[in-house]
Amino acid sequence: MTFSVAIFLFDEVEPLDFAGPYQVFTTAERMHRRIASDAGPLFRVFTVAEAPSEIAMRGGLRLLSDYGFADHSKIDLLIVPGGVIDAELAKPSVLEWLARHAEAAPHVLSICTGAFLLAEAGVLTEGRVTTHWEDIPDLRARYPQLDVVAGARWVEHGKVTCSAGISAGIDAALHLLSRLAGHELAERTARQMDYRWPDRAGSVE
Repeated sequence: MTFSVAIFLFDEVEPLDFAGPYQVFTTAERMHRRIASDAGPLFRVFTVAEAPSEIAMRGGLRLLSDYGFADHSKIDLLIVPGGVIDAELAKPSVLEWLARHAEAAPHVLSICTGAFLLAEAGVLTEGRVTTHWEDIPDLRARYPQLDVVAGARWVEHGKVTCSAGISAGIDAALHLLSRLAGHELAERTARQMDYRWPDRAGSVE
């Protein structure tokens, strides 16, 4: 089975929010091929923006998305990074796309302020969530029905995993990799990335 991993991109997305999980799953695919050279691909990772266009990330880095909302394939893991999200929160087309594909996907991951996008789209309606430490008071105030956790690298509730800020997305992605493909591949991926894991855990509800 090949897992399709889709990462949502938008203007002012935080670069490491996107690049950390991207690195985890593309490195995992390389490690998988080393272990099982005759096997088919395990992960297919691609980016999706509202329209297939150039994205100006936070800090000025520019990147072309692979697909737009109208032409991507099925999604097994939807990754929603954070950044400056005010414009995206106000777009019905973005919220509708997130709601539809989060419902259909077996796994959903938010990074940092991506939790606000999932909450606004009606994906996060209850249970434990987290976000960047700086945004925890705002998430609690805006969505009081959520149990917003401070101090965790990631929190899992049902099929949705939320990570804390920026680099915490790497920990959450490695956790999901472990669930999808086994702890051995996750450990090998972390070692290849020269990343200490799992020294900072999250929580599963």
